[in-house]
Amino acid sequence: MRMRAAALAAALALGAGSAALAEERLAAGQLAVGGQSRIIYPEDRLPALALPDGQARPVKSLIDAQRPMRFGQFVWDEAGVGAGPVWVRVDLARQSLSVFRGGHEIGTAVILFGADNKPTPTGVFPVMAKAKEHRSSLYDAEMPFMLRLTGDGVAIHASDVRPDAVTHGCIGIPMGFARLLYGQMRVGDVVAIVGR
Repeated sequence: MRMRAAALAAALALGAGSAALAEERLAAGQLAVGGQSRIIYPEDRLPALALPDGQARPVKSLIDAQRPMRFGQFVWDEAGVGAGPVWVRVDLARQSLSVFRGGHEIGTAVILFGADNKPTPTGVFPVMAKAKEHRSSLYDAEMPFMLRLTGDGVAIHASDVRPDAVTHGCIGIPMGFARLLYGQMRVGDVVAIVGR
């Protein structure tokens, strides 16, 4: 569904010559970690991902999944990544979610999001609540590993991520990825959702 390294590199606020710099770093900075390649950026030239509220978050490394991912697929690799603040970036245009810890991407997945008549909101949202088992009272649907983002029920949760499927505004992620993400996130951690 997407080209991992190129897509996130394009989203990074690298300034002039960003494509060439991303390619240079990709070629020079790969390190095998936990079975995946990791693109590691030099400490003195960390790129940053822009958030919808105007802030930017520095990125120390990205997982290089090596090939486009398809619906239902995800990569999780936290080998060699220490403790640190956790945050999530959802990119609706690329149908992807990336989770960062201490500035390092530790997981990425292809997602589902809201239909045109029930769009997923964009912005920066702190996780309001968590529940391993949750059932939507509005749609009478299971929402495993739910991370609530808004007062009206928009959440990140496990879903059957497949082509042509949509949500009622939530962000659907594969079950295995949802379990891992749920274990990392705390109430108050930030989720940034960027639009199409």
